[in-house]
Amino acid sequence: MRLDLRLIVLTDRELAAPRPVEDIVAACLAAGAPAIQLRDKNATARALLEQATRLLRLTRRHRALLFLNDRLDVALAAGADGVHLGPADLPITAARRAAPPPFLIGYSTDDPAEARRAAAAGADYIGCGAVFGTTTKDVGGERIGLERLAQVVRAVDIPVIGIGGIGPENAAETRRTGAAGVAVIRAVMGAQDPGKAVRELLAAFAGTSGGQARVG
Repeated sequence: MRLDLRLIVLTDRELAAPRPVEDIVAACLAAGAPAIQLRDKNATARALLEQATRLLRLTRRHRALLFLNDRLDVALAAGADGVHLGPADLPITAARRAAPPPFLIGYSTDDPAEARRAAAAGADYIGCGAVFGTTTKDVGGERIGLERLAQVVRAVDIPVIGIGGIGPENAAETRRTGAAGVAVIRAVMGAQDPGKAVRELLAAFAGTSGGQARVG
């Protein structure tokens, strides 16, 4: 089955404020965003489930994907399309056992060997960064650069998504590494016109399919 990961928009309530996250997500989906990742590290499980339920109505309407950051339990309870895990989260093998197909699992790493292990364990895509650096996520000012991203792309046969400091001005550079798409927070959540930002980001990946999902 096709997995369109040309653009994953990560939510951020602080960057969205005073606008509701749901309003920005609705604008992104109307502009063609193929995937949303609900990211709210301070929310309780109950609050996260409520947010996911509201966002899922929007993503379903636009035939887009909804991922949850870190929380497999909430993703499954909400009926979301997938979860994105990091090295400190539930192991991919355990998540794969708990999640029925065609549930999707993403994994964060900028190490080619770790990316290969993640793919072998059942990850559907790799999130790799911070490519250009970021102040949004807690990665200690890390900036891996385009060559490291390209190394991860070459290491696996599943889609690799660049993240970290990516916006309309450098998305095309990211594509040239072979990345299937980009994941963004500030470039969209903090944009005055989120729909315009989405269209510009998607334009950098025009003519691509965003990757091929594993089947079943």
